[in-house]
Amino acid sequence: MKRRNFLKGLAAGSAGLAISSGVGTMTTSAYAKRKKEDFGEVKSVKVECVSETSWFDNATLGKDIKAAGGINTNQYDVAYNEENLGGYAALIEVEALDGTKTKYLMDSGWSNDWMDYVFAQSGVDKMLKNKEIDTMVISHDHIDHYFGIESTLKHQPDIKMYFPSTSMEKSFALLKGADFSKTPGCPKNAFPHTGELIVTKPDKLYKLQDGAAVVFFDAPATLQVRGENVMYFKVKDKGYVTVTGCCHPGILTLINYARRNFKDGKQMYGCYGGLHISPFENWDPKMDDIIAGVQQYDMDKIACNHCTGWIWAEKAVKAGLPIVKGTDKFRSYKKVGTLAKANTSNIYTGNGDVVVF
Repeated sequence: MKRRNFLKGLAAGSAGLAISSGVGTMTTSAYAKRKKEDFGEVKSVKVECVSETSWFDNATLGKDIKAAGGINTNQYDVAYNEENLGGYAALIEVEALDGTKTKYLMDSGWSNDWMDYVFAQSGVDKMLKNKEIDTMVISHDHIDHYFGIESTLKHQPDIKMYFPSTSMEKSFALLKGADFSKTPGCPKNAFPHTGELIVTKPDKLYKLQDGAAVVFFDAPATLQVRGENVMYFKVKDKGYVTVTGCCHPGILTLINYARRNFKDGKQMYGCYGGLHISPFENWDPKMDDIIAGVQQYDMDKIACNHCTGWIWAEKAVKAGLPIVKGTDKFRSYKKVGTLAKANTSNIYTGNGDVVVF
């Protein structure tokens, strides 16, 4: 069963489903009043797709969620098939103007088995042990972005972390060492976080270093999750780059936020991550509007995957948007999802792929 059919099925069976359209209207009046921020510049940003594979069989996950009451059920109340779980994570390396390089990790996936595997593939496990990764940013506490937190903390429990203020109470407890694994597919963490924890809130820019920052957006998602941290970078002589987990606020919201709130914000260079535009793989006229909207900003690189929607990415390429195509590296991994197996266009930046801004 392809992801597009799976997601259509979930939509049909879930009354009142709240999904970000990608158009994005989540920016508050407080955001609009923010003075122009100048948080510096970097020389380059390299993003490695550690994993964009959330799960492997769509029909199995759909059955799990339906049995628990549908897509609006609390994510901790769903019993998941543990053989089906993957996860999302990205490794970001920032080169400062003086040549210094700093690594950041966005998200920690879902299944500890899968995340241990992909961390080893990318060398993230050794980087954590050696404290080569400066900071971790949890984009949001969704199952496939956060439930695998033990895979990170067992290597570096004192890592500095940015965490959304809207995360569930159980998600905060998990960070402290809670165990919810009595429910199949739900997380445990035997390695409580001991490092600095920055709980992000709206209307504040959190500077990571010159040219790099985190901004929190209070946007709705599924399974009762809300809020998302977004990473912004300003590449010298190129412009701004966003790195997202799911981009629930909408890509146009993130672009317009930079335009309104950052110095030289009209200069947009590119983006990486899940863009959450057509996760149901169906087409809607507003998705043409998103393509037209993104075209206005003349970005150089759009590296998308995860929840973007294959249909949108393919149409974006036909419309002339600069979609960064991936390689076949993901096919060498021990598990490959149904949709990925069927992919021949490499329209996604896949597992193991790297993009440089």
